[in-house]
Amino acid sequence: MARGSAGESVLHRHLRVLESFDAWHPFLTLSEIAEAAGIPRSSAHRLIAELEHEGLLERLPDRTYRLGVRLWEFASRTPGAVGLREIARPWLGAVHERVRQHAQLGVLSGRDVLFIDRMSTRDAVVNATLIGGRIPLHASSSGLVLLAHAEPALVAEVIAGGLRAYTALTIHTGAELRARLRRVRDEGYAVTEGHIHPESRGIAVPVVGPGGGVYAAIGVVVPNDGGSIHGHAELLRRAADGIARDLASAYRPDVDERTHGIRSLMSGSRRSLEYLESLDADPHDAATAPARGTSEVA
Repeated sequence: MARGSAGESVLHRHLRVLESFDAWHPFLTLSEIAEAAGIPRSSAHRLIAELEHEGLLERLPDRTYRLGVRLWEFASRTPGAVGLREIARPWLGAVHERVRQHAQLGVLSGRDVLFIDRMSTRDAVVNATLIGGRIPLHASSSGLVLLAHAEPALVAEVIAGGLRAYTALTIHTGAELRARLRRVRDEGYAVTEGHIHPESRGIAVPVVGPGGGVYAAIGVVVPNDGGSIHGHAELLRRAADGIARDLASAYRPDVDERTHGIRSLMSGSRRSLEYLESLDADPHDAATAPARGTSEVA
């Protein structure tokens, strides 16, 4: 792979440009990108032009840039994201319907929990979660669930990296974190009361994957009112069990994703999926398929 200055790969420099954008800074100028990425303006100009040419960045009339929809297209094709989110969404929706606050689904990503889905109501309590957003593992209930079942080396890495304090109640020492993780493993759920915002309480449980390991965390953020958490914990456990069953069914050992694509992971109508497969399998026949069976997939 081609290398840039100081041994950094060209790909990594492109990624630094893309990582300049976040939910609070979706539109950036050339100068802002260069500053955020920590690269010279001339280099940023070249990298941006290449990313724009490939559809990974888009330039707007006011000469600012935003992430290109082609990135979303790529992300939507991965079985890891599409499969889990598709399978979990009905269960997440059932949880949200009951709590009428925030319900969310997170996965482990480095020293953070990455949230791949969330449902909220407009008048819900304060929550720092965004779809595609990250929160340090030690600070959220979902993160504690994931960290409790991770390798010990990751726990040590999280502690060594520093424990950011959002409030006075956020876990802030290694000893406190290790004790809390033992409690999460014993109880089967995690609770964070006022760890990110004083008004909010997070509750999360693990989702077990087909291989028996923890695949994700499903949780809620509700008012930190001192009430019992057992009803929420039990609701989340039932949802996690349902997701685990559906994951095991989708990732059956007799179905090879490499030859079957992601059909078993999708929650759309079966006949629609069969039709889409026919379009991909035989382009010549597919050209006439709508005329023969439009009503079949309407």
